[in-house]
Amino acid sequence: MFLTYFDAMPRRVLALIAAACVAMLAFGLYLQHGLGLEPCPMCIVQRYALIGVALLAGLTAFTKSRGLLVTGSALMVLMAGFGAFVAARQSFLQWYPPEVASCGRDFYGMIETFPLKRAIPMIFKGSGDCTKIDWTFLGGSIANWSFVCFVVMGLVGLTLMVRQLRAR
Repeated sequence: MFLTYFDAMPRRVLALIAAACVAMLAFGLYLQHGLGLEPCPMCIVQRYALIGVALLAGLTAFTKSRGLLVTGSALMVLMAGFGAFVAARQSFLQWYPPEVASCGRDFYGMIETFPLKRAIPMIFKGSGDCTKIDWTFLGGSIANWSFVCFVVMGLVGLTLMVRQLRAR
């Protein structure tokens, strides 16, 4: 029954994903500005991935073309996969922190100071801030929940894409 919803109303499913992304971004801003939690470089990258998923899902929700629906869903799956990768890497760093944890530069400082080919590895290497767990919900950190959300969004996008391809 649930999968028939993907066939009948794929545009509503995509709009729901876009709305969920906006809600997650709003919650992240609340944690940052309301509770005073400072995002680490990997958190910032996850926010950009979330913005990418929201834009792709939102724009794809407005199309009536089956081809564009499949293409938009595929791009959304790729962006969600990227976000899941970053969240998984941060979760790994939180579970197994490096022995020497230094609070490196912030995200913008890295991008402004170093060329992109040097800044990207520094971001994924993580810093002391990326290993810190400031907030939990049901035993999971923000990175853990971010990973779960990205995986769910990716699976929904993949399901939409496959079901649209089969409907041809």
